[in-house]
Amino acid sequence: MKPLVKFPENMPSPLKIVGEEITILSSNSETSDYELFIQDGPEGSGPPPHSHDWDESFYVLEGSIEFGYNDEKLIARQGTLVHLPAGNIHWFRFAAGGGKMLSITGQKSNASNLFTALAKEIPSGEPDIVKITSVAARNGVAIKVE
Repeated sequence: MKPLVKFPENMPSPLKIVGEEITILSSNSETSDYELFIQDGPEGSGPPPHSHDWDESFYVLEGSIEFGYNDEKLIARQGTLVHLPAGNIHWFRFAAGGGKMLSITGQKSNASNLFTALAKEIPSGEPDIVKITSVAARNGVAIKVE
């Protein structure tokens, strides 16, 4: 496998997913292992509680982001790393003023396919949780519906 280098001028355009913008920096087909994303969102945006069979780590680049996992909640500000092992039910919300983070997924990740499908199949506006749940399930993500 060849080294992967992407300069800023060659980065893909961000995907627009239910208020958030996600840039796929690398998919596991490019790295043979993990995936990297930049996630940028306005205040209040973020996914519903969900789980999947890959690890996921987040490094907050700007702003602050509220994370929930199991029965815990925390506010992660710029410079904070949050690692969530596979199988944990988790969620996040961009806090006041929005934020930006680097996310890294572990082996078996299907996040790049999930994000691409969500951007293609979910129109902007009020999120359709039934449709989001369906797209997520096809991509190995279980949404916890309350």
